[in-house]
Amino acid sequence: MKRWTLKSVGNEAKLLLIGIPVLLWTLIPVYHMVLFAISPRGEATTGKLWPNSPTFDNFATVFHQKHFYLDHFWVQLGNSVLIAVAVGVITLFVATTAAFAISRLKVRGGRTVMNMALFTYFIPAAFLAVPMYKTMGNYGLLNSQWSLILAMVTIASPYCIWVLKQASDKLPYELDEAARMDGASPLQLFRLVYLPLMVPSLVAVGTYALLLAWNEYLYAFLLLSNDRSVTLAVALGNFLAADDSPWELLMATGLIYALPPAAIYYAFKRYMVGGITAGAVKS
Repeated sequence: MKRWTLKSVGNEAKLLLIGIPVLLWTLIPVYHMVLFAISPRGEATTGKLWPNSPTFDNFATVFHQKHFYLDHFWVQLGNSVLIAVAVGVITLFVATTAAFAISRLKVRGGRTVMNMALFTYFIPAAFLAVPMYKTMGNYGLLNSQWSLILAMVTIASPYCIWVLKQASDKLPYELDEAARMDGASPLQLFRLVYLPLMVPSLVAVGTYALLLAWNEYLYAFLLLSNDRSVTLAVALGNFLAADDSPWELLMATGLIYALPPAAIYYAFKRYMVGGITAGAVKS
C-alpha cells in the first residue's frame, strides 16, 4: 500500500491543479458541439446549459441529406476516407522504403536527402499552398483527388521518414548480418526482418499521415472545387456562407466527422505511443 507523505500529497495537488483546467479546456468545446448537435433549431443559440427538448433529428437530417448543404454528404465523406487512406498507404510505402535504404542499406547521400527533406518544415505548409496549386495546375491535376493526395504525401513524408529512420537505427545490425550470411537479399531482409520489427513505428506514422490528410482544409479547398470531389472538411465550410447558418446541423456533421479519427486513435493508441517514442530518441 502506498504511503502518503506531505511531499507526495503536494505533488498530487500540483498535478490536479494543472490537469483539471487542461481537462476542462479540452472538454468544453466538445460539450458545446454536443449541445448544439442535440438542440432543436430554435434552442441552439439560447445559451442554455442543456436543451429543454434534446433531439437526434439533426443527425437524421445529416444521414438522410435533407438540407441543401448536405446534398452530397455521403459522397464527400467517402472522398475524405478515400483520400486519407490513400495518403496513409502511399506515405507509409515511401517512408518505409526510404528509411530502410538510409538506415540499413546505407545508401550514399541518404542522410543528406533526409536532412534536406526535413529542412522543408522550416517553411510553413500554408506558404507552400500557392506554389503547390501552381504545380498541380501545370500537370493538369487541379480538381483531381490525386492532387490533394500527392500534396499531403509530400507534406507528411519527411517527418515519417525521420521517425522511421530513428526507430530503424535502434534495431540490432547483427540481425542484418545474420540474414545476409543465410543468403537473404535486400528485399528479403526488408520483408522478413525489417518490417516485422518496425510494426509499432509503421502503425504510428501511417496513422499520423492518415489523420493529417483527414483534417486537412486549406489544400483541399484550393485543389478541389467540385462538390462531388471535395472532402467533407471543405463542405463543412459551406455552412458558414449563409447569414443564418444551421449551426445545429454543422455541429452534428462535425461530430460525425470527428468519430473516425477518434476511433482510429484509440484503436492504435498503444502502437502510436510506442512507435513515436521509438523514433524520438536515438540510442
